[in-house]
Amino acid sequence: MSTANATAATPYELLGGADGVRRLVQRFYALMDELPEAYRVRRLHPEDLKGSANSLFEYLSGWFGGPDLYVQKNGHPRLRMRHSPYAVGPAERDEWMLCMGQALSEQVADEPFRTHLITTFSQIADHMVNTPGHGAS
Repeated sequence: MSTANATAATPYELLGGADGVRRLVQRFYALMDELPEAYRVRRLHPEDLKGSANSLFEYLSGWFGGPDLYVQKNGHPRLRMRHSPYAVGPAERDEWMLCMGQALSEQVADEPFRTHLITTFSQIADHMVNTPGHGAS
C-alpha cells in the first residue's frame, strides 16, 4: 500500500468498508471463542462479546481510515490506559495476535497488505503488554 499516492485506497476501503471491517472483527472474536490456544485472552473479555466486538469495530473503522466512530462516541482511544485494568502479558498478546492473524489471513488475500496489517497490529499488541508474565491465573 503506497502512501505517496493521495488517491490510494485506505485500508478501510481495501478491507471492504464497514462490512469488511465488521467481518474481520466477527471472525476475530469467533476465533477467540473457538481456539483453546486463546484461553487466556478470552478470559479477559466478558462472556457476551457483543460490546467488545462493537468497540473494536468502531475503533478499527477510524484506525483503518473510515468513519471515526470510536472517537466520536468515546473520545481519544487511549488504548493502553483503557486496557490497564486487565493483566496483559506476553501470552495474552500472543493469543490476541493468533486470533487477529488468522482472521486477517482468512479475509485479506493481498499478501503485502495483510503482512503490513499483521506487523502493525503486532506493534500495537506489544504496546498493550502491561505485565511481565502471563497475566492473572
